[in-house]
Amino acid sequence: MTNPYDWQHTYDNLHTPATLATHRPLIGITGNYADQTLTLAEGYYRSVIEAGGIPVVIPPYTETDRLVDMLDRLDAIIFSGGGDINPLYLDQQPIPQLHGVTPVRDRQELLLARLAYDRQLPMLGICKGIQVIAAALGGTLYQDTASQKPDGVTVKHSQDLARTEASHTIDIQPDTLLYNIYGTTTLAVNSFHHQSVQTPPPAMRVSALSTDGVVEAIESTEFKSIIGVQWHPECFILNADRTHLPLFQWLVAEADSFRKARWLHDHILTLDSHCDTPMFFDQDIDFTRRDPRILVDLHKMTEGHLDASIMVAYLEQKERDEASLRAATAKADSLLTQIEAMVARCDGRAAIAHTPADLYRNKRDGRKSIMLGIENGYAIGRDIRLVQHFRSRGVVYMTLCHNGDNDICDSARGNGEHGGVSPFGADVIREMNRLGMMVDLSHASESSFYDAIDISQTPIVCSHSSARALCNHHRNLTDDQMRRLASTGGVAQVTFYNGFLRTDSQANITDAIAHLNHMVDIMGVEHVGIGTDFDGDGGVPGLASAAELINFTRRLLADRYSESDIQLIWGGNFLRVMQQCQAPSPSTIVAPPPR
Repeated sequence: MTNPYDWQHTYDNLHTPATLATHRPLIGITGNYADQTLTLAEGYYRSVIEAGGIPVVIPPYTETDRLVDMLDRLDAIIFSGGGDINPLYLDQQPIPQLHGVTPVRDRQELLLARLAYDRQLPMLGICKGIQVIAAALGGTLYQDTASQKPDGVTVKHSQDLARTEASHTIDIQPDTLLYNIYGTTTLAVNSFHHQSVQTPPPAMRVSALSTDGVVEAIESTEFKSIIGVQWHPECFILNADRTHLPLFQWLVAEADSFRKARWLHDHILTLDSHCDTPMFFDQDIDFTRRDPRILVDLHKMTEGHLDASIMVAYLEQKERDEASLRAATAKADSLLTQIEAMVARCDGRAAIAHTPADLYRNKRDGRKSIMLGIENGYAIGRDIRLVQHFRSRGVVYMTLCHNGDNDICDSARGNGEHGGVSPFGADVIREMNRLGMMVDLSHASESSFYDAIDISQTPIVCSHSSARALCNHHRNLTDDQMRRLASTGGVAQVTFYNGFLRTDSQANITDAIAHLNHMVDIMGVEHVGIGTDFDGDGGVPGLASAAELINFTRRLLADRYSESDIQLIWGGNFLRVMQQCQAPSPSTIVAPPPR
């Protein structure tokens, strides 16, 4: 038998894990704090260890830069139990029944919960922790449940039994994540609280109630890994009772999924091939901060681990008289200038990229990348010389049309004016080929699509299109179109536009994955990518902004995709085509003449 005091023997027999697969997820647990002393009950870290994670204690402190740095190292957070939340942080005055508060802990944990939510970190709130999550995300609390709940309470919610014993039962809703974890609708729990959730946040729902109607659990409705429970599941393991261990096993599994996705994003280049944020320039948006008016900004790209975005100068299809065509060209130029100015204001945290090599260089140097695109060839009107003008400005692709026929080709929402690509449009495609500008056929009619593939000497792209077989919308690609696209080396980028994922416009992340899977089945993984259409009405629950894009990777890892597959999907395929298109053109972008 090994001598328990022989620590040297343990040291001599330790080995260092060699691969990512052998690393266990790091679970941060907020500590309790009183009288300048930080404590953590044994059940918390024992439950995490038993579930397969590595527990670390989070002390209360107020340095926000340190909080962000810490979150970038953790894989999940447990918000532990403790005293009451100071109602001043909730814009309330304290009622007489309020118990002791810990303001330094409350301020930190409310901020932590919000920051972790933005970063998609898995979260589990326990007792006070459920209240922290609810309050941080916009829910409301009872300062004292017994006196404030309108119909009162009939169950004792602060038991005198040992913490390892159950004192009452709760009812779990059958269609919830909590039910999937426990596999039962009735669960025996313990309770040591008098505050509770009054109303859940907008992004969460009640998943369990006590028999007197007190909220016992809440969970995310946005496909996020977030659960809060009012009881103390961590206590049972101390009595060798594993009834509540599945809750911690769920958290550790979610943390492991998040850890692997984040590691992958750190080691590959992630590119969104279509973003419409410039449509909001007239609202004086601020790309350098977390601006609630837009789905893509510097913070959200960082939170979602997105490296690069192709932002387009979008032009609504209008009249085609000479004055209107000149106005369209001027608007495209203006939008491109504003994109460049937006990036210049990022103080080196972002840079304009013109080539795949630029993207990889920026990632290596810790900068986000923005590429320039044009959505709607209306920008060049009838002047083919403008193709070179916009290419010299750094435009990497041009969508030949939008919602309406133009002088280049027929639109999927047009009148079939040309029967496909016009003679002028054929010349435009050949000029784009010559100059190294990618041909984008999202929004094009089927006849335009096939004509363009026949004309183009380089592979084409569909920067934001989904599968018509799953959602019968004229903007989506048929299986035959996808097969032809793949046969010529092109790529189609699944988009997160609600109406292109489901005909009833009730799409979510699961539908986006279904479209990608179908496109891969038809074309192969070498011809599919991601073009979110964020800020152009793209975004669905689970993929609601750039901050949530790591959720897509987590789903891909859980599905059938390898790391090399995901690298192709997240930009490798699109950049292959970009490289092929740019190869005949000069390796450097010629600066535009002064305007």
